[in-house]
Amino acid sequence: ISLHAQCLQCLQSPHMDLCHVPATREKGWYLALMAPNVKGPNYAWLDPSRLYCHPQGMQDCVADLLQPFQGDAIDMVAGIDAMGFILGAAAAATLQKGFLAIRKAGHLCVQTVAQPYSDYSGREKVMEVRTDAISPGLRILLVDQWVETGGTMRAAIELVERLGGVVAVLRPLVCAPTGVAAICMENSEGGKWIQERYKCSHCVPPHLQPRFDQHQ
Repeated sequence: ISLHAQCLQCLQSPHMDLCHVPATREKGWYLALMAPNVKGPNYAWLDPSRLYCHPQGMQDCVADLLQPFQGDAIDMVAGIDAMGFILGAAAAATLQKGFLAIRKAGHLCVQTVAQPYSDYSGREKVMEVRTDAISPGLRILLVDQWVETGGTMRAAIELVERLGGVVAVLRPLVCAPTGVAAICMENSEGGKWIQERYKCSHCVPPHLQPRFDQHQ
């Protein structure tokens, strides 16, 4: 059964089977576990949290995200508030590295640096990170659940770089082998801006990318 057929079959089911694992686990098979939006345009179009409930799906998702960075020197993983905490912490545990939470403003009781941004829905927000966790030259893998318009990830990149951390560019003048990872990176203007400049990893197979870009 094709990945597309799996997606249709799973999305039409109100329940998920946490025991079933396909005989052939091609990259992205676990995308079929995600649940569609049933609450309207004020919400994201898919909910990946159902994927996280599946033990093998979660493991394979993290493995696929980290595969492009095999052999790269990663000093720390940073996850973006809030769903990026799940994948980021899982990636950090797999790599045996520390994890840094990049928070929405107003939650940290220590000295921080802040960055305004617009999220996928166009809402104006501010994110912040503690100033004592990133030292100059620290190589950071930035992780979020989804990159839609790119505004949230660009703000996180700005925070890391302002503190002297390194997020890998595609053609670096010096070795900087860390970057950006998300389940999906849409080919929006902001998504393309990130992919053109930074080393990126995501889980969507090329033949499904147009469907994700069109939120189908």
